[in-house]
Amino acid sequence: MPDPGARKAAVLGSPIGHSKSPALHRAAYAALGLTGWTYDAVETTADGLADRVRGCGDEWIGFSVTMPCKSAALAFADVVTPRAELIGSANTLVRTADGWRADCTDVDGVTGALAETGLAGPCSRAVVIGAGGTARPALAALAAAGVTDVAVVARDAGRAAGVLDLADRLSVRARLVGFEDSAELRGECAASDVTISTVPAPAAAVLAPAVAASRRLVDVIYDPWPTPLATAVAEAGGTVVGGVVMLLHQAYSQVEQFTGRPAPKSAMASAVGLTS
Repeated sequence: MPDPGARKAAVLGSPIGHSKSPALHRAAYAALGLTGWTYDAVETTADGLADRVRGCGDEWIGFSVTMPCKSAALAFADVVTPRAELIGSANTLVRTADGWRADCTDVDGVTGALAETGLAGPCSRAVVIGAGGTARPALAALAAAGVTDVAVVARDAGRAAGVLDLADRLSVRARLVGFEDSAELRGECAASDVTISTVPAPAAAVLAPAVAASRRLVDVIYDPWPTPLATAVAEAGGTVVGGVVMLLHQAYSQVEQFTGRPAPKSAMASAVGLTS
């Protein structure tokens, strides 16, 4: 298929220098023969996102969006996918005939990571550590996988309210477990099909002895790696999948939305040292 011409895309967020998204998207465009396409990392705050996107020319076809800009991206968009609206944040903006469309491919990222753990067949119970922006797409992916019972681990019950509300809308039974309740957390992890951690490695380190009881762990962090949780679960014989896998799977969906073509999965996986 011929190159349709020069196009631009980027990842927006702050800080953004550590992002692996440029490597993933550039590898995809090269594999697809889109030689005129570029993808960069652009330092952008939540307050600056609207002006940044509004001011770009017609050659810009899409943006990946990371923290702290995901809520701002949702608010800015002209069109919102049902899952982005349900979750309340967007990590993807795509130029369409109807304006900028917001989506949340983080759900695809978590779904892909769950598959990499070997989770298959009926599963009903999970643990989600954290109650921030990534916890909500994690919960949506778990609900799609058939999970109906989730323990949400958070320091602040007030901050967890949004996750618990989403669980109710997804018909998932959810309860709050405090960071300090190590015995309860260990029991939840041991009884669950999978644990998903969405919090930074230093904050989660205190939970490692309890989380070690997990049979499967998805840790959305990819730098630094391995995290204390990943090390604890692996040493106890559990299966661990890291944040690079989640990043890869959410990028597949972004590339397909930006280009209208199937993602070149092998090339993208190779760009971050993985195999598809």
